[in-house]
Amino acid sequence: MNHEVIISCAVTGDDTKVTKSPHCAVTPQQIAATAIEAAQAGAAIVHIHVRDPETGGFSMETRYYREVVKRIRESKTDVIVNLTCGMGGYIVVGDKGLTDTPGPGSDFCSQEERMRHVIDLAQEGKYKPDICTLDCGSLNFGDGNRAYVSTPNYLRKGMQIARDLGVKPELEIFDTGNLWFAKQCIKEGLLDSPALLQLCMGIAYGVPADVGHALALVNSLPADCVWGSFAISRMQMPWVAQSVLLGGNVRVGLEDNLYLSKGVYASNAQLVQKARGIIEAMGARILSPAEARERIGLR
Repeated sequence: MNHEVIISCAVTGDDTKVTKSPHCAVTPQQIAATAIEAAQAGAAIVHIHVRDPETGGFSMETRYYREVVKRIRESKTDVIVNLTCGMGGYIVVGDKGLTDTPGPGSDFCSQEERMRHVIDLAQEGKYKPDICTLDCGSLNFGDGNRAYVSTPNYLRKGMQIARDLGVKPELEIFDTGNLWFAKQCIKEGLLDSPALLQLCMGIAYGVPADVGHALALVNSLPADCVWGSFAISRMQMPWVAQSVLLGGNVRVGLEDNLYLSKGVYASNAQLVQKARGIIEAMGARILSPAEARERIGLR
């Protein structure tokens, strides 16, 4: 069991379905505000995607990330900022092979373009994020013809970019092969110690959110890593307890689950508060952002 727990809150996400919640943040101002509220509720890390303020759809624009981070920093709220680099990997394949591929909804681009906002903010210097996430492998995302593509060489390039920028990469593990590759990257010296890993459970068609699969992953973790896990939808809160029992940290937030209870929409702060209650009821305590920085090994 983990007795000192880092709470991460994924406050937005890349799925337009999330906007059905009245608590969904769309504009940079709203995203920053919900991130600050989550931090005040006990989240040491906020994981951020941005949206187009006009359409509500996900965006890769640096200017939106810059405004979100600027507002968080200027609020003087102590929180670790984690920006996604997951956009730019989707390919919708056609039923006729290359003749109708890529299909509508594809956003596939180079690793540099997936990380353009992190590169820009780091080079500007003022609003550099602490962490950026890399989705550690390719995956069929649900039914149909939509896939997320993140190849070994793309990921190696992403890890090198993050190292050069002085931003800690968090590797998001969606399946057993993803963890295998993460361990290979540690062997290759591409990740600074401790490696930061997030086990993502219950996302079709990755690792199911059940104890057996989770334990198999935990038993295969590299010795020197800081890890957490989460599960989506109704399994989000049960998984807070499960992750802590297995020795990990936790993630909650509207990216992964919209509800506080059946039929009741949650805010990010409410989800953090509920997770905190579970953690403290188990006899553990949550770490502050300063303590989490030391644990993670941020520069």
